[in-house]
Amino acid sequence: MQVKSFEEYQQVYRKSVEQPEQFWEDIANNFLWKKKWDKVLDWNFKEPRIEWFKGAKLNITENCLDRHLEKNGDTPAIIWEPNDPHEDHRILTYQQLHDKVCQFANVLKNNGAKKGDRICIYMPMVPELAIAVLACARIGAIHSVVFGGFSAQSIADRIKDAECNIVITADGSFRGTKEVPLKSIIDDALVQCQSVQKVIVLTRSHTPVSMIKGRDVWWEDEIKKVETQRNMECPAEEMDAEDMLFILYTSGSTGKPKGVVHTCGGYMVYTGYTFSNAFQYQPGEVYFCTADIGWITGHSYIAYGPLTQGATSVMFEGIPTWPNAGRLWDIVEKYKVNILYTAPTAIRSLMSFGDDVVKGKDFSSLTKLGSVGEPLNEEAWHWFDEKIGKGNCPIVDTWWQTETGGFMISPIANVTPLKPGYATLPLPGVQPLLVDENGKEIAGNGVSGNLCIKFPWPGMLRTTYGDHERCRTTYFATYPNLYFTGDGCLRDEDGYYRITGRVDDVLNVSGHRIGTAEVENAINMHSSVVESAVVGYPHDIKGQGVYAFVVCPNLHDDSELTKKDIMMSVSRIIGAIARPDKIQFVSGLPKTRSGKIMRRILRKIAEGDTANLGDTSTLLDPAVVEEIKAGAL
Repeated sequence: MQVKSFEEYQQVYRKSVEQPEQFWEDIANNFLWKKKWDKVLDWNFKEPRIEWFKGAKLNITENCLDRHLEKNGDTPAIIWEPNDPHEDHRILTYQQLHDKVCQFANVLKNNGAKKGDRICIYMPMVPELAIAVLACARIGAIHSVVFGGFSAQSIADRIKDAECNIVITADGSFRGTKEVPLKSIIDDALVQCQSVQKVIVLTRSHTPVSMIKGRDVWWEDEIKKVETQRNMECPAEEMDAEDMLFILYTSGSTGKPKGVVHTCGGYMVYTGYTFSNAFQYQPGEVYFCTADIGWITGHSYIAYGPLTQGATSVMFEGIPTWPNAGRLWDIVEKYKVNILYTAPTAIRSLMSFGDDVVKGKDFSSLTKLGSVGEPLNEEAWHWFDEKIGKGNCPIVDTWWQTETGGFMISPIANVTPLKPGYATLPLPGVQPLLVDENGKEIAGNGVSGNLCIKFPWPGMLRTTYGDHERCRTTYFATYPNLYFTGDGCLRDEDGYYRITGRVDDVLNVSGHRIGTAEVENAINMHSSVVESAVVGYPHDIKGQGVYAFVVCPNLHDDSELTKKDIMMSVSRIIGAIARPDKIQFVSGLPKTRSGKIMRRILRKIAEGDTANLGDTSTLLDPAVVEEIKAGAL
């Protein structure tokens, strides 16, 4: 599956474009199937309808676990590093992980779970999170993981949309010095959720919790029941290649999050292939992805991709800067990590502590570095390369999305010539193109445009849960017969791709997409707020910060207190990740005569570029712009 030279990459890429179905069939033959496909691909972007490996039967957990047991059952699958460096770490071999997944799959069955059910998972970064995800897949239930930093309202919205009947959570979680009361947050969410019949609660923080008779059960008690029943095996449910594997909610340009749906067969093939190829993974290497399983990176490159390849993954509960800014480097040293895959936000944050933090650390085990979530800016790229990689580790700067399932444009370690700030070239099987605003292809190199994909790939989303029309209008209607990524892109003279940012109303904060409408809705729920507009601005650590322009006609004397109240509102309704970094109170917003807010002007002001606002004379009230400029933060 791996290409070993740039010349081979060029040959393989050419084949993958000329004969895509043959290419992906050859890749798919490396996986375990209960029944092979009748047809490799059936597709139509207009509807959209995408079906890969049609008629094939499989269970993804047999590829993640069972097929490794005979030769590699004693190989570590997950090495877990707790939040507190003084707490013991845990190692689960493939055999142990298999047994625990089967065990918990039987717990789910005992609690009424069956194929096709939607199960919400809201847990800390502990091995039991991976076990829960895989146990759902084992029995054919569809998991919907919600990041442990989201609010009760955000969870309720997701549970109601997916009509989940079971929730898996923990009493609490640890992140640095913070303790998050997960079960209490779930209880608040479930007041609105009639569909939930069972809540399974893992003990982690020993936080006092409310347990409702008949609904709430302890994970540990349910495991004991399975052990008493000697019900340790759990045959893998036979799934169709196009059966749903999971729903993962992502922000859009409207206030309501959309449930991106991935299916069993194509997603398995794509994540396994892209992990193996981009990182050139070799048996025995220790791989460390610092993401949370609550995001797509954790799904694809902790839970599924590495496990299909028999890899050893480090899973970290805490944050890179606690108890000190050397924590990440201590973990690399402790487990002799070979591949480190992290986010530009983390790299920039660690850079800010100065070089003393990395002095004396042993990075000799590292052979490959990776970056995810947003483009890695050149300054951070060079720091990562020199201080961490010592100039010897290729940086795999990956571009992809929740919707794509896996890497799309990315260097292949030790194969692709690198260029700081660039995602470089498409992986085999990926066919990008740039278009202008009218959807006309922009050919040649040294050009910029909107990034689209013209041919399906196995890992792509199939729909948005319960609303296929939203999937069509969001991704396939802007430019007919193309998948529109929502990103602007530059293709340089060498044909290398550089992502230049979102072209829709979506922010990219610390590598996570947040819809401006979603944040505005939360701000507008504050009793003093009449209207608001949210834009992104350059942020040294996060990449993009959240800048809110807020209309509060009856602003009290203590404007700082009102700002804190608004921030608290956003944290409660969405989560702390969406909290504005800057709030500017204004008397009005720049609008066209039809009432449309001109976010382009606000974005320029937030970026400090007030000299190039363009023509403002056609606005309903041009004077508003001058006032906003004068009060800019």
